[in-house]
Amino acid sequence: MLPQWIDDGLPFSCTGCGKCCTGAPGYIWINEEEIEAIANRLEITIDTFLKEYTIREGDRISLRDLPEKNYDCIFLEGKGCTIYDERPTQCRTYPFWPQNLESKESWLREAAECEGIRADAPLVKKERIEREARLTKEKSTMLE
Repeated sequence: MLPQWIDDGLPFSCTGCGKCCTGAPGYIWINEEEIEAIANRLEITIDTFLKEYTIREGDRISLRDLPEKNYDCIFLEGKGCTIYDERPTQCRTYPFWPQNLESKESWLREAAECEGIRADAPLVKKERIEREARLTKEKSTMLE
């Protein structure tokens, strides 16, 4: 259940700036289904994909980032995602991650980083926000 301050929806429209795919090091957690989809898109084996494009952190697998390129996601080219149609759930649901929805303050902090979160952006309905936050939470639980 989302906080009441989200009842009317939230303003967001992706500008395709790529900022959410670069910056400080981090993890883009992927599951078996996503691994298979991306490997198929790249027309390589799952083993090759895992060796060349991912890192293991404990029991979890993340897409690799590129420290020499400001920690860009390995699939960021220019401002675009080269695997956009197969991008992981974590990417698909941004910025509607539970930690960004905890409070107005957390949403505004994220807005300082994401140019798509702006007052003149179209409102995203609460139902979509709930669905995406739930997907993110379910996926992070599955990967623990």
